[in-house]
Amino acid sequence: MISIRYTQWDGTQALKLEADKVFEKLAEYLSYTDDVRQAADWMMRQGMEFDGMKVVGLEELLEQLRQEMRQRYRDFNLRNALSEVERRLNEILARERETLERLRGTKPGVEDKQQQLQHIPRRLSEALRKLESYDFEDAQARADFEELLGEYDNIRDLENFRDRYNHMFHGPKSLGYGEAVELMREMERMRQLEQDLMQGNFEQISLEDLQEMLGPQALQDFQNLRQVMLILRQSGYLMQKGDHMQLSPKGVRRIGQLALRDIYQGLLKDRSGAHRTDHRGIAEIRPDEVKPYSFGDPLNLSLVGTLKHALTRRPGVPLRLEPGDFEIFESDYGSSSATVLCLDMSWSMSWEGRFAAAKKVALALETLIRTKFPRDYFSMVGFFTRAVELKLKDLPEASWNMGDPFTNLQDGLRLASDLLSHHASRNKHIIVITDGQPTAYFLNKRLYCEWPLSFGGISMRAAQETLKEVERVTRKGITINTFMLDDSPSLRAFVEKMTAINRGRALYTRPDHLGEYMLVDYLSKKRKRA
Repeated sequence: MISIRYTQWDGTQALKLEADKVFEKLAEYLSYTDDVRQAADWMMRQGMEFDGMKVVGLEELLEQLRQEMRQRYRDFNLRNALSEVERRLNEILARERETLERLRGTKPGVEDKQQQLQHIPRRLSEALRKLESYDFEDAQARADFEELLGEYDNIRDLENFRDRYNHMFHGPKSLGYGEAVELMREMERMRQLEQDLMQGNFEQISLEDLQEMLGPQALQDFQNLRQVMLILRQSGYLMQKGDHMQLSPKGVRRIGQLALRDIYQGLLKDRSGAHRTDHRGIAEIRPDEVKPYSFGDPLNLSLVGTLKHALTRRPGVPLRLEPGDFEIFESDYGSSSATVLCLDMSWSMSWEGRFAAAKKVALALETLIRTKFPRDYFSMVGFFTRAVELKLKDLPEASWNMGDPFTNLQDGLRLASDLLSHHASRNKHIIVITDGQPTAYFLNKRLYCEWPLSFGGISMRAAQETLKEVERVTRKGITINTFMLDDSPSLRAFVEKMTAINRGRALYTRPDHLGEYMLVDYLSKKRKRA
């Protein structure tokens, strides 16, 4: 008989983790930064939970270590740390002076030695260094000094340690020389451990010191944390590029899947933003749902259901079918679509988590189209002072552009229109995610940048040239849907003009709700129940 014993988790058991779960935690931090290394560093510092089991982060270990250091500051003081050494040196010098006094007048050079001993430095380490070349007349004094000189390194280090940290040790217990040296070396190890924890030097951290300073639980916590880092490196989601890590193609795909999952979870609660498909395509039969036949429906006959109705109405053979017996499968009318997502990458998108939210939606939308609508075309354009095409592999680490802070929506629309022109789909859409009105434009192939006339105002010429581009895009039959991440009156007024020209849709939403509206709109263009 198999016997199973359950025990409460106490943190000392071996932690078994899956790479997917570990990477999912990393993905959470990646939504706030464009740097994989920074995201991993944040995760290691903050710690994480897996199915109710907590993995302590470096910050918590650091706090435990610093608490131990603070306890030593509260317990000890260093006022008498060197008193014993000072007494021993004074006894040696006193013995040597007595011997010199006896030899005075009987041996040449004694007066010079007496003069040397009158100018001994007050600092112990300096006194020892100066006396190192002194030729003692007293044999016992010489032997005692040689013994004391063997402590030179400890004495010098303890002097420096006391000079630097004496004000921090204000406890009731005064330490003698030996105890003070032991405390000093312990504090040095603690500070090295603190430095390694702060820098995340997993390979250099002394496990022996960690256990000795913080106990076996802290050692287990650190080993769990190191296991997480090892899994992350071996998962295949990351790859080394030069001296830093970046997402592998597998990691990029997984980021999109996680983003899509998070956004769909929101969609189950809120179906806002739906609208009908403009153009029908090929009908797709849904074998899981049936309905009675009505005139005009495609005759996708459910044979079993139809025969059942006929037999129920009149058992026996031959069967006599009537129009009311016919049962057909439900159909969905799908339409192919070509979509370009225009993502604002100007400096203002760094505020309030706007760019992180927009990037998450871009990854989710790409995953949705690649997995559910593989025949569709989808591309991404980033626009700041100028526009560039964004490749999927670069998107997870893409960031708002501080060096080119202007907003050139005109160039973004132009590039998106050029990309769509290579595809024959009747449903062409540009989705714009932005938080500000245009401040840059091209005229006669020359770039112009202009700040708004006032705070909250508009750049008149940039707006005019952008609206001209909207007209050109509209004449090509391309629909522009705009998601505004700021509700300033100037932005609303500009987007309303865009909408009036293009007949697309405009929506103001918060960054944390952007994905819900975005994916509802895209899916609603894809399907309509017959």
